[in-house]
Amino acid sequence: MMTTTRTRAMRAIAIAPAAMVLLAACASAKATPSTAPASVVASSAPSAGASGNASQAAASPAGSGAAGSITLATATGPLGTYLTGKNGLTLYYFTKDTSGDATVCTDPECKGTWPPVTVPAGSTPTAPSGASGAFTTFVRSDDSTTQLSYDGHPLYYFAGDTKAGDTNGQDIGHVWFVADVTGATPSAAAGSAAAGSGAPASAAPPTASGGSNY
Repeated sequence: MMTTTRTRAMRAIAIAPAAMVLLAACASAKATPSTAPASVVASSAPSAGASGNASQAAASPAGSGAAGSITLATATGPLGTYLTGKNGLTLYYFTKDTSGDATVCTDPECKGTWPPVTVPAGSTPTAPSGASGAFTTFVRSDDSTTQLSYDGHPLYYFAGDTKAGDTNGQDIGHVWFVADVTGATPSAAAGSAAAGSGAPASAAPPTASGGSNY
């Protein structure tokens, strides 16, 4: 009887280490799945953040600055030195405007052909180098937008200009002229000379019904 008891005790002692090893292995196997997702989340988090930053960077240029804000500059060519606005497009004076705080170009056809240079309310763009005149603003009576003026002339773009350097609106109707930095309106002769120096055929002055004279 004593021999049998001793035998059982010895077997139990021999089995115990193996059982402990088996339990440890089981515990390790159970822990592995629970830790794996954590490592996946940790590794994917920076990736998602980077993607978010890329999206923000892509959207930043479009959303930077106040809506309607522009950077003014000057350009020099056959017509002299004149003002430019958004994307380097030429700015124009309308000689039928008699003051710097009002305009007669208010109907849809005129505004479509000669878009006013508007800026955010309460702001005035920085004057570019070479422009010594005064920039002011006024609130338009037709749509309450804020239009920019230079030396008493409300400023406009011309729908016929598509890129920087275009001056296709010069001398149209003998009332529209590039916005000379001196505040003067170039002569019709100067406009005709420029047209003869390489202006495209499409730059021919439209008729009054095309939104030119008003």
